[in-house]
Amino acid sequence: MIDVSAAVDFSRGADGLLPAIAQDADSDRVLMMAWMNEEAFRETLATGQAVYYSRSRQALWRKGETSGHRQSVKEIRVDCDRDTILLRVEQVGAACHEGFQSCFFRAVDPHDASLTTVDPRLVDPKQVYGT
Repeated sequence: MIDVSAAVDFSRGADGLLPAIAQDADSDRVLMMAWMNEEAFRETLATGQAVYYSRSRQALWRKGETSGHRQSVKEIRVDCDRDTILLRVEQVGAACHEGFQSCFFRAVDPHDASLTTVDPRLVDPKQVYGT
């Protein structure tokens, strides 16, 4: 088993969880942010597919397992403190569970803090995930 402690310091995260940002390897667009524990990180290294930790389900979340919208990891980077993970990925389908390419599909108006959807929806989430 690979010792990942030199690369990532999971002791710095609450409950052993660190933020993981998925970025499109070609366009550099930020696709989403999720959480990783050491087990998710190890599986990501071993498989080359993005694996996160779902806080709501308290279980590993293999991106695209339900939707087919997988993330093939092209490169992994960590920040200077080794407590934030950046996955540079090839995204298949929508990264967002609401059917958008990126989870960051809304812009905030600086005058009134209203939200505007600025990206097109790629897929209907009801068709991908059911009701």
